[in-house]
Amino acid sequence: MSRLEWKDHKYLLDGREHRILSGALHYFRIVPEYWADRLLKLKACGFNTVETYIPWNFHEPAEGSFRFDGMADVTGFIKIAGALGLHVIVRPSPYICAEWEFGGLPAWLLKSGMGLRCMDAEYLEKVDRYYDVLIPLLVPLLCTNGGPVVAVQVENEYGSYGNDTAYLEYVRDGLISRGVDCLLFTSDGPTDEMLIGGTVEGLHATVNFGSRVAESFGKYRKYRQDEPLMVMEYWLGWFDHWMQPHHVREAGDVALVLDEMLEQGSSVNLYMFHGGTNFGFYSGANHGEGYEPTVTSYDYDAPLTEWGDPTDKYRAIRQVLGKHGIDAGCPLPEPLPKLAYGRVRLAETADLLKQLDTLAASRTQSVTVQPMEQLDQAYGLILYSTMIKGPRTGQKLHLREVHDRAQVFLDGKLLGIVERWNPLPLELNIPPEGARLDILVENMGRINYGPWLRDPKGITEGVLIDNQFQSNWSIYTLPMEPAVLEQVDYEVSSEEPVILPEERPAFYRGTFDAEAVADTFLRFDGWNKGIAWINGFNLGRYWKAGPQRTLYIPGPLLRKGRNEIVLLELHGPAGDREIVLTDVPDLGESAAVDERVLNFVQEE
Repeated sequence: MSRLEWKDHKYLLDGREHRILSGALHYFRIVPEYWADRLLKLKACGFNTVETYIPWNFHEPAEGSFRFDGMADVTGFIKIAGALGLHVIVRPSPYICAEWEFGGLPAWLLKSGMGLRCMDAEYLEKVDRYYDVLIPLLVPLLCTNGGPVVAVQVENEYGSYGNDTAYLEYVRDGLISRGVDCLLFTSDGPTDEMLIGGTVEGLHATVNFGSRVAESFGKYRKYRQDEPLMVMEYWLGWFDHWMQPHHVREAGDVALVLDEMLEQGSSVNLYMFHGGTNFGFYSGANHGEGYEPTVTSYDYDAPLTEWGDPTDKYRAIRQVLGKHGIDAGCPLPEPLPKLAYGRVRLAETADLLKQLDTLAASRTQSVTVQPMEQLDQAYGLILYSTMIKGPRTGQKLHLREVHDRAQVFLDGKLLGIVERWNPLPLELNIPPEGARLDILVENMGRINYGPWLRDPKGITEGVLIDNQFQSNWSIYTLPMEPAVLEQVDYEVSSEEPVILPEERPAFYRGTFDAEAVADTFLRFDGWNKGIAWINGFNLGRYWKAGPQRTLYIPGPLLRKGRNEIVLLELHGPAGDREIVLTDVPDLGESAAVDERVLNFVQEE
């Protein structure tokens, strides 16, 4: 039995003074075969602790249906960390942010109008049921029971969202009543609003920021005079949005800030030490001046790249730790191999709109359009179809509150694209005999932070022609779960690729043979926008809008011999129907992180 406590500005581990030196790794962003590799590289840098979130939506994807296998094997990850001699900090749901879809909340919460992250009875009932399953898995792994988990977080950055202190106390008490008897804490940004709204009297508070150390600690000390300094999130990089540059932060700057934290006696958790990948549909979104979807890569410009290689930032951090007398915990593992498998021709094609009855998870007749959540759909695409009577000339088609990007077809031909961040109406002309209107809407990720957290997907407030609401819809849910790939009916061409109508969404499939298995990267030059799978595993979204130009494929997703690649391309390829598997990653053109975001600075 062990215990982490605090007294007189210091942490004590089993009664002895202790400094927490931690790095964030998210098991749900790393294939399990690489968990040990990433953890050893953390230890080799000199860290004694690993921190991870636990995303509720990853473990209860459908209400009442739980999974803790494969990439969701959180206890397996914690046990590996413990076996390698690392302590563990666990930050369980309900909410995690993390640039993760809906901040880790499950999409099915949006089916009703329940309050989120507050003392709403319906919401708390869902949290309790989830905790009744999750927490008993974690309790045997607590340090008080001989395990590696030394601390557990209560909620996450709650002061950035609300001030319902009773809710924080409810979550705290729920952890304690289920047997969590290790150190509990909160974490929030260094502002009055956040530290007032997100902390609970008697519960240890930590702080999150990326710069301005003295200023941030000064604000923390205004509220907590006696507790040890702990930066639960030292933001040493940043995440990327589509249509914006890849964010980078200079290694020397990161090292200087870390040095200042350590000089002040602080403990620290690097966010992120290794970012990993938003596989599948799990990348979230933010809402600043408008909707900003997050890319598939979660490289974060971290000390370890998305594919696990040490960087200049890793080496700079190692030097700072050495300066403070902190030795490497083990030898640094060798980089994992990478291979270029070359060009792969995707000659097999299948038109999505022609196979709706086969590929849709459900078809619903509805007087009005409905968002995904009302039809028990979490991710993927949704198609709304209706017949429009004619004649109509020079009218305007309005998609009210489309979340997030719609392709509009009239009698099978592309009429236009309506984007959440550019919701312009489309000109509409209907012949006397009428026409079929199809609207394919892509969910590009629910907002994961701030007051816009409630983010239903699809068309959420109706379809109008001029001022007239349109009724009587057939709605096809297209969650694009892996099993759907087995239902696709391809047209095969051994010579020239089958030519599909321009701008229609379609599947493209090809195969390649691998004599050896290693990490590789899928370049999608010549393709527009869509989703990629390797051997049935959803690699995530791609988009020529960038910045990201390659998708990371971990070696364990490949197999010796025949491998299959499938793209669901929403607009059709611009050139040859080929992809390239290269050994060189490409995260796109870069730009420095705006220093203001590292410390919640709104204006200078």
